[in-house]
Amino acid sequence: MPKLGEVKGMELYWERFKTGGDNEACDRLIEAYMPLVDFHVQRVAAGLPKRVQQDDLRSHGLMGLYDALAKFDYKRELKFDTYASFRIRGAIIDGLRQEDWMPRTLREKAKRIESTQYRLEQQLGRAPEASEVALECSLTEQEVLQIMQESLVSHLLSIDEKTGDEVPGETYASTIIDHQSRTPEEHVLQKAKYEELGHMMKGLTDNEQVVLSLFYFEELTLTEIGKVLSLSTSRISQIHSKALFKLQTALVRM
Repeated sequence: MPKLGEVKGMELYWERFKTGGDNEACDRLIEAYMPLVDFHVQRVAAGLPKRVQQDDLRSHGLMGLYDALAKFDYKRELKFDTYASFRIRGAIIDGLRQEDWMPRTLREKAKRIESTQYRLEQQLGRAPEASEVALECSLTEQEVLQIMQESLVSHLLSIDEKTGDEVPGETYASTIIDHQSRTPEEHVLQKAKYEELGHMMKGLTDNEQVVLSLFYFEELTLTEIGKVLSLSTSRISQIHSKALFKLQTALVRM
């Protein structure tokens, strides 16, 4: 993530914006922290189809940035980039949900792929390859990888939806049990899952392991990873999708 929490010389702009609503100061703050919006746009876009325009995501992210600027107490010893990240990403996700970016036909294809994965696993006695699933579904391998990645993102977005229950503003995410305090049995099971996931990671190719590590742990963009590995962004995106497919297939069996 960009190290924006240490942006220097912004105190005057913060004061002018907070005390007098100075538009010029606001513009200067937005300009200084705009790379944070671009960072989250690129990360969210990595799991979305090309038809979703990054300019639209950037507009949603910009609204989140402005909301963060308006509500942030700059006098407290908190990093603005950490505070703003939640609001920027949240604004992007809200915008995606309102636009219903995943059509019903695509959801139906995702269900068909998942059922085919399960059927092939029973027949083959192992996790099927994306190419095998694609053949059964009359799709290309790249279509299968893209659809499953989009489906995964869709599931992640859905936990932030309103539950519709009596509690105003309650989301599904807020109803998830807090797993910070686990029973001894849960702790053992969770540890076993992490160990199994680590074992699965070793089954990936070297490039797949590097891409996942750089994207999820080092928080590099796909473009930056491409420069590290001397590969095109589209090739890195393909490697990323294939690695996620393999892990997703394996995790379903856990």
